[in-house]
Amino acid sequence: MPIGLFLIRTFLRRTDMRFKLLSIVAGLGLALAGLQSAQAQAPAQPVKFALCYDLSKSYGFVTPQISQAARDYAQILNQKGGIEGHPIEILVQDHGNEPQRGIECYEKMKREGAIAFDFLSTPVSRAVLPRAMADGNVMMQSFVGRGDAVDGDVFKWIFPIGPTYWGQMANNIQYIKTKSKGNLKGVKIAFIYPDYPFGQEPIGVLKTLAAKEGFELQLVPNPMPGNDQAAAWTQIRRFNPDWVLSWNLANMHVVASREMKRNGIPMDKYIAVNWLNEVDLANIGLENAKGLKRGTNVVGGQSHPLMQQIIKDLYEKGKGSGDRKHLNDVYYNTGLAIYASVFEGARLAIKQSGWPITPDKMKRGLESLKNFDAEDLIAPVTVTAKDHGGGGKTRIDMWDGAKWVPETGWFSAYDDVIQEIVKKESGEFAKAKQ
Repeated sequence: MPIGLFLIRTFLRRTDMRFKLLSIVAGLGLALAGLQSAQAQAPAQPVKFALCYDLSKSYGFVTPQISQAARDYAQILNQKGGIEGHPIEILVQDHGNEPQRGIECYEKMKREGAIAFDFLSTPVSRAVLPRAMADGNVMMQSFVGRGDAVDGDVFKWIFPIGPTYWGQMANNIQYIKTKSKGNLKGVKIAFIYPDYPFGQEPIGVLKTLAAKEGFELQLVPNPMPGNDQAAAWTQIRRFNPDWVLSWNLANMHVVASREMKRNGIPMDKYIAVNWLNEVDLANIGLENAKGLKRGTNVVGGQSHPLMQQIIKDLYEKGKGSGDRKHLNDVYYNTGLAIYASVFEGARLAIKQSGWPITPDKMKRGLESLKNFDAEDLIAPVTVTAKDHGGGGKTRIDMWDGAKWVPETGWFSAYDDVIQEIVKKESGEFAKAKQ
């Protein structure tokens, strides 16, 4: 073959190979660009939160408002792009206040990819807690559950953000002490409570403080469902207390008010747990309830900026997640308060550590909350790896016949006593798990 023809054919073959190679590279580039475009167009993965609540039995007086608030808040945030660009998905299921059903709900929501779990029930929370701990899943326990779970060294995955029942009870005693000129010796305090885990939770704190401060304590258990309190209030009348601390729920407060009137016990001696709302006040009678006091964890009413935004952007446009009447209920505000902390923890988790969010990232996000008050909706909370409660502040409000009037600012009392009890109880839990 002539050398010239050979050189021409060799050049053409090499040119053809180069062309094919360039075509392959170009094709790969187009494919990669297409993949990136598809990824950019795909919706961001949601952040899922599990609300396993009693929607049908004991706690039906509160859970609809709280779950409604969580869904409304999620809508507001989703309208703004969600949490760091990821939409919020609220998963709600009924457990009927039955521990086994609560465990089943937990397992189902775990399979569905929830990043945090909330049960809003002391007995159910106690039942699920060991599983959440073993699995390394974040479990919220705001305003319910065991008080020693504030110990983050032991309960690494449990977050009772806000005041526990132990802290609220200690604050109630401090309020009574201020009303007794700083001296509780000889003061008579009766404690009426439903005789099951929720009601029994603060008894240890009360006994400790009675021994420390010298007040006389009368424990008055009341069988569930609390519709017949005649014997309990007869016992209280005979004791003739200076104050009555009540861990009643819902209609139990109404029954208690009737029994107090029948036994000649003034309403201004009554200090209720935080679970007393506007429905209870209406059923007691707004004037009849005058002087009644309540340990308070969250600011009520509709003046808060978030409430105003929810009304404007959702309910005035027919987009609310439930009945508008619930917006007048302090339990709705309680739901906003709980999930303000949860959503902020998730935001911090993604901002600090990126996507995908994991239980460990969520844990560290919640442990990064610092002086968080949801724009004055709650007392400021600072959560750390050691303290999963955040401060334990409450205030005492009094019903004046037309509105709630704060009797105190946000405060916490007997922190050393509470901490000692926390360490003792959490230590016993840790020892039992070894």
